[in-house]
Amino acid sequence: MGIHDEDIARTRAAVDLVAIIGEHTEIKRSGRNWMARCPIHGERTPSLSVSPEKGVYYCFGCGASGDAITFVQEMESLDFVGAVESLAGRYGIQLRYTSAGEGQRRGRKKGLQEAVGKALDFYHERLLSGQNSAEARAYLRSRGYDGELVRRYKIGWAPDDWDQLARHVQLSADDLRDSGLGFVNKAGRQQDAFRGRVMFPIHDERGEPVGFGGRILPGHEGPKYKNTTTEAEVYDKSKVLYGLHTHRDGIVKAGEAIICEGYTDVIGYATAGILRAVATCGTALTEEHVRLLKRFSANRLVLSFDADAAGLAAAERVYAWEKEYELDIRVAALPSGVDPDDLARQDPEGLHRAVDEAVPFLKFRLDRVLDAGDMSTPEGKARAAEAALDVVREHPDTLVRDQYVIEIADHTRIELARLRELLAAERRPRPAAQQSTRYPESRYAEPEPNWDDYDPGVDPDDPPRFDLNRLTPEDEAIRLMIHRPDEVAGRLSAVLFGNPVRREAFVSLESEGVMAAADRVGGRAATLLRRLAVEASEADADDVVAGVVRLAADRVVRDLQLDARHASGVEDRQGFAQAIAWVKTQSEQLSERSSREAAVDQLLPWLNQHAEGRGA
Repeated sequence: MGIHDEDIARTRAAVDLVAIIGEHTEIKRSGRNWMARCPIHGERTPSLSVSPEKGVYYCFGCGASGDAITFVQEMESLDFVGAVESLAGRYGIQLRYTSAGEGQRRGRKKGLQEAVGKALDFYHERLLSGQNSAEARAYLRSRGYDGELVRRYKIGWAPDDWDQLARHVQLSADDLRDSGLGFVNKAGRQQDAFRGRVMFPIHDERGEPVGFGGRILPGHEGPKYKNTTTEAEVYDKSKVLYGLHTHRDGIVKAGEAIICEGYTDVIGYATAGILRAVATCGTALTEEHVRLLKRFSANRLVLSFDADAAGLAAAERVYAWEKEYELDIRVAALPSGVDPDDLARQDPEGLHRAVDEAVPFLKFRLDRVLDAGDMSTPEGKARAAEAALDVVREHPDTLVRDQYVIEIADHTRIELARLRELLAAERRPRPAAQQSTRYPESRYAEPEPNWDDYDPGVDPDDPPRFDLNRLTPEDEAIRLMIHRPDEVAGRLSAVLFGNPVRREAFVSLESEGVMAAADRVGGRAATLLRRLAVEASEADADDVVAGVVRLAADRVVRDLQLDARHASGVEDRQGFAQAIAWVKTQSEQLSERSSREAAVDQLLPWLNQHAEGRGA
């Protein structure tokens, strides 16, 4: 199910990509293209190149690429269909869906969000002027919340009544339940989900209201906090962060997000002038949260949790996030037993220091263990060292582990060599899945040289790496295919591309334009195509063709030499020797302008035939 391809194409063609990007960052013309500071990773100097002619962008800083639809997906955190709908609405394009039910489903979801928005206004107005909200207003004033702050964060009050909201929003039983605003009780009557609570509205990252967190007033019965039920169709606590829509600009600018446990902590940080705090909504930090913050350029995450909660978080999961998302995860140096909200009112400068002096996650956990140890006896030191080694052992990086072992030695006065010996001896075995090599075994006794990327040590399965001062001949060939296809038509073949990502990109271009090709292949090949589409090639087509043919010939020579080494008969070895000599002779002629065209004409069909014979 989705949107008709024709409507997607009409939407894409109607969009002014420069104008869309210009709504998020300063953008200026640079020759045929435009340059901007990339809003995706919050840089200081322009590295986002935009080609309005091709309808694509590529960031040389973070590698983000795509078209207008992709950009809206990134900036508004929408799925593909949602991004198309957003752009189509802006440009007045009527969309058709491949399934009638799809349009109805998305329309119903929008209606549920509107109902949550209506409830938000209802609760907010009840707090400001409701007859029964005096106690709630007094509580908020005692916490330092004045009228301006209440209005800024749209804080509300849920009356302690059975169905005031239900009667106000007038929803069907199904919509009341699926919006998370209420339910039908055993007596068959609609009933509000929240009663007698101070209400903190929760928005998604686009600013759409999706749910609430309700706090009971002190002295009243019930759980301290209650969130919108996870059964609500518009609310998923594992993907929502309170305050993100308000503080996303601050997060992008600083490259940092502060993660709290409570809504009042987020507001406390804001009142102290720290506009980059968010809060999980009644759940632990999830990978979805981490991925969401990474999209807003948060390269450093500061956990502003209760000390025990932060210390007991799943350490291996945190270290995995650090590696996978290239993050620096730290723990704020908060005074023991003090919440960020309290510190913001009592010592705002202290709150700033707590964030500035945040320590790495592993150091925080290690310090807790060592500080709790008894250093007055040899037995106490030994127990503390063993517990500390257990903490350090969880980190996957050998160099990081060793630095902290040095700290353990300094703290416990135990010999460093002995601690290193214990760490190595008791190291937990890696799971079998992690022990497998990344490279397949060669067919031969000695490893085959890596000719795919012309960069020793580069894994062909990794994203393409780009030297901004020098592209590989394969990259130049693909760039010519995009910008000057007539000059290389019939002169290139998939066999010339040793790197699988580049080969996939080339093959996709043989039958369609760059944007259609990028949409079809996706992944790394799509990133490569968009990167090459934002800069026209000034290379000589004959030089480029000769270059990729030479490199392909070099790879074949290496294969033939290895085959000859393992050939069983004299006749076979002689055949390989003749083939090698012929390829080398033709390859040498590629260096001479007078002979390279003929050499290309000889080598290219032979290379294709050779590849077919080997099943490539």
